[in-house]
Amino acid sequence: MRISVRSDRCEIIYELNDSRAAEELYAQLPLATKVEPFSNNEMTFYPKRLSTKGTPLSGGKPGSLSYYEPWGDVVMFYAPCMPNGSLYELGTVVSGEEFIESLSGIITVSPYEEEE
Repeated sequence: MRISVRSDRCEIIYELNDSRAAEELYAQLPLATKVEPFSNNEMTFYPKRLSTKGTPLSGGKPGSLSYYEPWGDVVMFYAPCMPNGSLYELGTVVSGEEFIESLSGIITVSPYEEEE
């Protein structure tokens, strides 16, 4: 499963893992939502709550798409983060990693369909 995170200026493609949380996120798409910066290493957005049962922990590496369970936000890392027991891996960036840090405003998260 691949998803597209698109703003008016760029597109970022992620490959989702086969976890329950990733499948639940995919089932909510398309989603138009506000992206928000947090700290000095991530951009976040809020879907409906995801189940983390059977979902691997995230190492917080740049390019990872993660879910921070206590706050219910999806995290797009552009710089490293210290791993913790509440951060779950949803997938990894395939293309557009260089755009994560510059996201702002409303983004559209949708299933990614390759052009033929």
